[in-house]
Amino acid sequence: MIRHLVLFKLNEGVQRDEPRVEAGAKAFRELGAQIPEVESWEVGWNVSDRPIAYDFAINSSVANMDALNAYLEHPAHQAGVALWREFATWVLADYEF
Repeated sequence: MIRHLVLFKLNEGVQRDEPRVEAGAKAFRELGAQIPEVESWEVGWNVSDRPIAYDFAINSSVANMDALNAYLEHPAHQAGVALWREFATWVLADYEF
């Protein structure tokens, strides 16, 4: 199994209640159910007020690298990424477990 972990940081001045941010969060909340290769899917907003914390997280898993690549190339994933590019940056890790 491969864990796909992504942490998003909203750009300076961007608020999570903005319509474009809400649309991006909605797109990612719904994404896991749209892609057959996804084995598990969790998303959520950060609840701590620590300055080093990121704002939004995706924690998901897929069976193998082929499944990860299918997920990454899926049109629904690409559409969600396009939304987030407008207002955030992110880091990620893909690791076997």
